[in-house]
Amino acid sequence: MININGKLFTKEEAKINLTNRGFAYGDAVFETLRVIDGRIIFWEDHYFRLMASMRIMRMQIPQSFSPEFLEAEILEIVRENDLFESQARVKFSVSRKEGGYYTPKTNEIDYFVTAEALPESFYLLNEDFYEVELFKDHYVTAGLLSTLKTNNRAVNVLAGIYASENDYQNCLLLNEQKSVVEALNGNIFLVKDNVIKTPPLTDGCLKGITRGKLIDIIRKLPDYKLEEASVSPFELQKADEMFISNVISGIQPVSKYRKKEYTTEVTKTLLGRLNTLARLA
Repeated sequence: MININGKLFTKEEAKINLTNRGFAYGDAVFETLRVIDGRIIFWEDHYFRLMASMRIMRMQIPQSFSPEFLEAEILEIVRENDLFESQARVKFSVSRKEGGYYTPKTNEIDYFVTAEALPESFYLLNEDFYEVELFKDHYVTAGLLSTLKTNNRAVNVLAGIYASENDYQNCLLLNEQKSVVEALNGNIFLVKDNVIKTPPLTDGCLKGITRGKLIDIIRKLPDYKLEEASVSPFELQKADEMFISNVISGIQPVSKYRKKEYTTEVTKTLLGRLNTLARLA
């Protein structure tokens, strides 16, 4: 089942118009959420990020869009897909209503909610071989819009094709200043000695929910120092560990970048603490 503007449809019945602005212009934002046993993990953070994204995109936020209303909409679609007592990946999308070309006729919105099953309740350490490479053909623009989860993902799509064609598990994206920004599907962290480093939002990386949780966790670790600073490609081969974070996988350790192979000691520690935080959320 799919929720379109509060009404439920089967996948066969669900339709959007070809003039939908999310489809036609990428004029849409979305949240990807993890729901475990009828509980949205880190719901408050997702809700406030969605509201902030809609404001930045100058979308009109309906008065009904309270945390309680949206939570109910999400849990309803989870229940209708028989996932309420298991685990689900939910995508909550908001697009501006159709009309106009580059200048929209309205700032009112439509919304869509979908759900699909996830295999595990909480985050597991994936120790399969995981190799990454830089994608240099196109760049992420450093700036506020790049920090939002929008439908404008051409760079990620092309980098994903490059990774698939060259047998990499992921690609790392650069901004126009040639700093490493993020992976295709999440934020990146580097570990070197007792410093854990991640690119700042000003470099154009996604304002990830899991990124924020890991930053909070790292700041409380007495043996490590957090650094939010631009990452040079040369630093990738000097790091002891590299991992990618997102709300679905939690933490994905990177095994190899070019000739550099990484360990997973800090990654394992952070994954355990992230799971604890998720259980308490």
